[in-house]
Amino acid sequence: MRGKRLGIAAALAAGTLAATGLAFAPAAAAVVPQTATINATCSIGGSGAATLTATQNGTAATITLSSTEITAPISVAEDSVSSTLTMVKTGGGTTVFSGTKNPAIPAGGGVTVGPLDGTVASGDSLEAFGGSLEMVVFGITITCTAGAPQSPGPFVFD
Repeated sequence: MRGKRLGIAAALAAGTLAATGLAFAPAAAAVVPQTATINATCSIGGSGAATLTATQNGTAATITLSSTEITAPISVAEDSVSSTLTMVKTGGGTTVFSGTKNPAIPAGGGVTVGPLDGTVASGDSLEAFGGSLEMVVFGITITCTAGAPQSPGPFVFD
């Protein structure tokens, strides 16, 4: 009888662990890839590698751009940069991501903007090359463009 109780207790413990593991498993990514890199040139702030990070929740999507090589010539306060990222759709058209989210950036510090909000449809394939990022800082518009397609490839939304 004691062996049966031990077996039942072990089975219950294994089942509880398995259920807990499923509850804490990460959700499947809706956008692939989740990160991509570009080599960008900006009208102010220089040029260099930048990382794009995308997320998706249904038709709502966000993209954040960050770079340690593209820098702010002056200090910029948190959430003070108005940014518009235009991505090119495979097959034609564009999708715009916009917002005023950014961390505080010291003079000479790397630039980060986002998450910038946009709307996507299932199957959208978006590429930075051919599009642009416009940032308005203290009334001055800074435009950045990618010199080549993003790597490892376009963002494809579920």
